[in-house]
Amino acid sequence: MGLIETSVRRQVGVTVGVLLLVLFGVISLLRIPIQLTPEVARPEITVSTRWPGASPEDVEKEIVQRQEDQLKGVEGVVEMNSESRDSEGRIVLTFRPGTDMDAGLLKVSNALNQVRDIPDDADRPVISTVNTEDRPIAWFILKPAPGNDQPIDTYQIFAEDYIKARFERVPGVARSNVIGGRERQLQVMVDPEQLSGYGLTLQDLIRTLDLQNVNISAGSFDEGKRRYIVRTLAELDTPQEVEQIALKTGAGQRIFVGDVAEARFGYEQARVSVRQNGEPAMAINALRESGSNVLEVMDGLKSALGELNEGILKDRALTLEQVYDETEYIDSAIDLVQQNLWVGGFLAVSVLLLFLRSVTSTLIVATAIPISVIGTFVVMALLGRTLNVISLAGLAFAVGMVVDNAIVVLENIYRHRQMGEDRMQAAVNGTREVWGAVLSSTLTTIAVFLPILFIVEETGQLFRDIALAICGAVALSLVVSVSVIPSYAARILGGGSTKTQTPKRRRDRHNLFGLLKKAGRFTDAVAEVNYRISGSLTARLLVVVAFTAGSLLIAGVLMPKPEYLPTGNRNLLFGVLLPPPGYNVEEFTRIGRQLEAELQPLWDTDRDPPEGLPRVSNFFYVASGRQIFMGVRSADPARVRELIPFLQNELSQVPGMIAIVSQSSLFERGLTGGRTIDVEFVGAQLPRLVEVGGRAFGAIREALPGAQVRPMPSLDLGNPEIRVIPDRVRLADAGLSARELGIAVDALIDGTRASTVNVEG
Repeated sequence: MGLIETSVRRQVGVTVGVLLLVLFGVISLLRIPIQLTPEVARPEITVSTRWPGASPEDVEKEIVQRQEDQLKGVEGVVEMNSESRDSEGRIVLTFRPGTDMDAGLLKVSNALNQVRDIPDDADRPVISTVNTEDRPIAWFILKPAPGNDQPIDTYQIFAEDYIKARFERVPGVARSNVIGGRERQLQVMVDPEQLSGYGLTLQDLIRTLDLQNVNISAGSFDEGKRRYIVRTLAELDTPQEVEQIALKTGAGQRIFVGDVAEARFGYEQARVSVRQNGEPAMAINALRESGSNVLEVMDGLKSALGELNEGILKDRALTLEQVYDETEYIDSAIDLVQQNLWVGGFLAVSVLLLFLRSVTSTLIVATAIPISVIGTFVVMALLGRTLNVISLAGLAFAVGMVVDNAIVVLENIYRHRQMGEDRMQAAVNGTREVWGAVLSSTLTTIAVFLPILFIVEETGQLFRDIALAICGAVALSLVVSVSVIPSYAARILGGGSTKTQTPKRRRDRHNLFGLLKKAGRFTDAVAEVNYRISGSLTARLLVVVAFTAGSLLIAGVLMPKPEYLPTGNRNLLFGVLLPPPGYNVEEFTRIGRQLEAELQPLWDTDRDPPEGLPRVSNFFYVASGRQIFMGVRSADPARVRELIPFLQNELSQVPGMIAIVSQSSLFERGLTGGRTIDVEFVGAQLPRLVEVGGRAFGAIREALPGAQVRPMPSLDLGNPEIRVIPDRVRLADAGLSARELGIAVDALIDGTRASTVNVEG
């Protein structure tokens, strides 16, 4: 007994199977991770190395070039790009698509272990895989509450110990970052004249502080019946202890650190400026783990936010506000696709009712839609996929396709009923006759989308979910059409022999509403037209040519502009300002205040927005290193694009700056990508490259007036420098080395680290 006969005779079993499939489908739906877009793994590995205080030239010569010499031989690398900047070098290795990145990480690590002569004060290189999901799903702003006059940037350690740690304990959060604060320091402010008067150098003082700040375990001994552990405790934790450290001069005189320096608690120099809606602030973000449900992660973050605001932040007179929530756009996008699913299902059922002219037949066919769609969730869960706008779009496409097989089977079963067969016999014979054609049709549809699953590039990864959704739904519709449809038809389908029932009686029996009577006349008219056209070869050819030409003409007229990926309408605008080299944090802060004065009417409720623009719910400003970054969110998400020309005009008026304003794209994973064209210049002479890049920058802006051109990394050779050239003879006469001179210059200008102290845990 085959599947068809078993399904018709075991109707209870079929019903139980359908209920189990729906049950597991609902369970899978609740467990599938939800996110905006599919995860796209780029075959890239990034090597970052920090060398505090080093110039870009030194970073390239002493670190990057030596690492490149070893990394260029790593198996599978097809491209290697590097960037050297102040205090940091970065190398990006691009591998062949489909490369095992775990094996790639091991090969890169082994290659870096072969690098020799890296500067001692440079940090160890950090190796990481570049993942497109490494973008924060939430941003928070920390500000002082009314009455708290302490500068917000002094809360760096507090934010790391309490806020960052609490966010990272939320299930699904990979890490959290605190931006805009200053680390607390125990600072030793040296009087160089006093120090040199005693015949000491800064190197002597630094060495002494480091040697005196130590705890050493000295083993243990037995005394009587007890065992004692011996420890030498000499760690420093107060300024007074530092000032009481004794120093020995070259003449044998004993002095103290307090005689040549003042010890005090303070904060490091500001290197980042963060402002929000015109006020200083600190920014804290959260990044989710790969594969986690972003909606559940966001619920956990909001719960932690409420807990912090009602607890320790309230006690410290601080407020933490969430200024960006990726799930808002995810919810709206997924709701839109779900709405399309419902509308598509309703329209499919309506068309079925219109042409089948039978409520019973329509209900039988319509069961294929929910069964196939819900069953697809089981397939996606088993394959480890996520629920996103791409997979839901695939299901929306499949809604109209899953009923095709059911219609073919049901119509043939109905034809057998009209031939005088009973329900059981008609269900078996009708399904058996057409199951081969149904199988061929299903395999043809699957064959169209199946090749996408074997594409390993970004395009294949991005559209894999839509292929899986359609293939899964259509394959399930095949099973439903040869099992569920004949089973239900054998139980409830009407329509008897034409010998006992006239067409008029059958129509009156099934057409319960006046609408169905009109639909009957419409379908009869369509059938009559088809009958007449089929009787003439000339008419058939004319219809084919007319419909083909008309379709091509309409498609050509209505076809929108081509685009690789849709931009969406995310309520987030990015503004980037590229300043000239050498700007400090104070200048960045001044620029931020100047921009805030121009943009304040957008969020100030006491003033009207200029030019009828929508109000801004949040404006944040972050300046660090060689880039100023701004984010703008509209109070009316539907009007966010209206702000782009205004922001572009305001930012372009900042002297000496390159301004770029763009809307965050649906599929964009960073400040660039998606709607960009990269032009690269390669050569051995850096000054020549900068010259050519500057000329190309101007030519591109002239050729493409509406384009926003951004030089990467910049059109200059680095920050302006003051170079100290030592006189080696005089250094030798003074008993100093070039290293000691460099350390002295570093300590007197920027400060150098002597040791590390533990304060309050």
